[in-house]
Amino acid sequence: MDSSQHEAFIRSILSKPFRIPIPNYKGPTGLRALGIKRAGLRSPLHDPFEEGALVLYEPPPLSAHEQLKIDKDKVPVHVVVDPVLSRVLRPHQREGVKFLWECVTSRRIPGSHGCIMADEMGLGKTLQCITLMWTLLRQSPDCKPEIEKAMVVSPSSLVRNWYNEVEKWLGGRIQPLAIDGGSKEEIDHKLVGFMNQRGVRVPSPILIISYETFRLHAEALQKGSVGLVICDEGHRLKNSENQTYQALNSLNTPRRVLISGTPIQNDLLEYFSLVHFVNSGILGTAQEFKRHFELPILKGRDADASDAERQKGEERLKELISIVNRCLIRRTSDILSKYLPVKIEQVVCCRLTPLQAELYKNFLKQAKPVEELKEGKISVSSLSSITSLKKLCNHPALIYDKCVEEEEGFMGALDLFPAGYSTKSVEPQLSGKMLVLDYILAVTKSTSNDKVVLVSNYTQTLDLFEKLCRSRRYLYVRLDGTMSIKKRAKIVERFNSPSSPEFIFMLSSKAGGCGLNLIGANRLVMFDPDWNPANDEQAMARVWRDGQKKMCYIYRLLSTGTIEEKIFQRQTHKKALSSCVVDEEQDVERHFSLGELKELFTLNETTTSDTHDKIKCRRCVNGHQVRPPPEGSDCTSDLSQWKHCADKRGLQDSVLKAVWDAAVTFTFHHHSHEEQRGIP
Repeated sequence: MDSSQHEAFIRSILSKPFRIPIPNYKGPTGLRALGIKRAGLRSPLHDPFEEGALVLYEPPPLSAHEQLKIDKDKVPVHVVVDPVLSRVLRPHQREGVKFLWECVTSRRIPGSHGCIMADEMGLGKTLQCITLMWTLLRQSPDCKPEIEKAMVVSPSSLVRNWYNEVEKWLGGRIQPLAIDGGSKEEIDHKLVGFMNQRGVRVPSPILIISYETFRLHAEALQKGSVGLVICDEGHRLKNSENQTYQALNSLNTPRRVLISGTPIQNDLLEYFSLVHFVNSGILGTAQEFKRHFELPILKGRDADASDAERQKGEERLKELISIVNRCLIRRTSDILSKYLPVKIEQVVCCRLTPLQAELYKNFLKQAKPVEELKEGKISVSSLSSITSLKKLCNHPALIYDKCVEEEEGFMGALDLFPAGYSTKSVEPQLSGKMLVLDYILAVTKSTSNDKVVLVSNYTQTLDLFEKLCRSRRYLYVRLDGTMSIKKRAKIVERFNSPSSPEFIFMLSSKAGGCGLNLIGANRLVMFDPDWNPANDEQAMARVWRDGQKKMCYIYRLLSTGTIEEKIFQRQTHKKALSSCVVDEEQDVERHFSLGELKELFTLNETTTSDTHDKIKCRRCVNGHQVRPPPEGSDCTSDLSQWKHCADKRGLQDSVLKAVWDAAVTFTFHHHSHEEQRGIP
């Protein structure tokens, strides 16, 4: 066979039509070929008629005549949440996802694409937002993705948590990009790569980044557009003047979701900043808002307001609420009582030790902080006095250096300390609260396998906790502002593991109080109160959340008759005072009258609880709780949350009962979620 015959023979072989090599195979080998668009009506990504399907959008029904006339390529389709997610969503979460989707697609407020997810802590805000992102990235009524990319901005301690949550719920269906470390050049390179992604199937469509990193690299992120931005712990954006707010506001994205379990509700201008960020213009400009809403509302709430001013204030308040409620959804943690174990929150008033009391009285005599107050103004020295008193309430060791240097207020105070005293070892018996904490930890360790979270505002107090744990040989981990983001995620994951040996998790409320999931523990001790109740609420919600299997106990320790009780009273006052949004002690003067400021610098040694005295409780007779209360009486007070007051007989916590039996001098008051569960 010559070459031409050979070539012809090979061509004849190759020209034969392909035959399926499997005997008797019958499959879809008809007219449809690869790459050719399927004919007929468009269909949704998931079956809207499946049992339990969560349908976010249902196209309007078409008559037979309209079906003949309509362009088949323009027929809208159902938007249905992926069954992988809808199967795990609880009823309130299904409602939340639908609300979010309607907001960001401008179906609730035409022309506005933002909303505020203000559910209380533990209700699954993260899962709801992941469901929203996944739905927008994969489908729309137009049978194509609604967005190409999404961005999550969160506190640095939650970046890895968001990454893990996406992995957990979507199971590898998507590859998020989490920026949790690296040099400036490396981060810039990753961000530029993220912003340059285009098309229907973007490799990494979700960017997770911290507020700090975003602010430093905002220029790289402002060069393109992002379909959706989610701001976790969004109450950080309450000040429209700060750099983070302005950098985020300049992002090229209309769809904005702000997550905050503790939304600001008392300071109207801060409230305006949050709403304006998600839906610019819905409340007008800042000047228009002030003129139309803020001034009439504040005038109407003034004690000297006329009837007309009160009525006008009420009308404007109702108008404001009606506008904001169209883009804000909030559910309380009462919902969780159906799914989670009981939580008992206990406020434990601990007497000062003799050393603390003497140091406290000497400081008030020498520093004379009351005399520094003029016309209700608070000076730098008064602020320093507040800090010194708060630290003294925690433990005298925290002000020992001031005593050595004989700073103002501590002249001659060194003589009050025991002979041979040293700060190298912790001495719990010198602090009322530390003494109670020592008992609580010892009883918990010896009678159960429970784990404990210790929370404080001061890293110096965490240092004392460490010394106590080492002396008692308790295994512990510590999270504060010095820890890297990657390491935070690892220690949280390890602590939550049932097999981990760590007994105590120490937490700085400033560094990690928001968003962390510490369900490995079921007891939490708030060692000192914060001016801002939102900070305390955030920290206390770390253990009572989804995944918790044990009954939870929250202990809020207060030094009896001191500045700590005044701070706590300020937190829990039922009136909607603007003090509820104080973040820094420098803001105290805005919210306290001169009389109230002076009262901060007093010590009541004759009471078992200054707070209990102030609420004029009528349930207690001769220091003992009466159950049921006398007919027609109740715990009538300005502190409406205080539902029960108890002595030892009313204690429901075996640990505190054991502490009481150990003859520690303290009283306690508590309120719990048991009533919501129907438990008598």
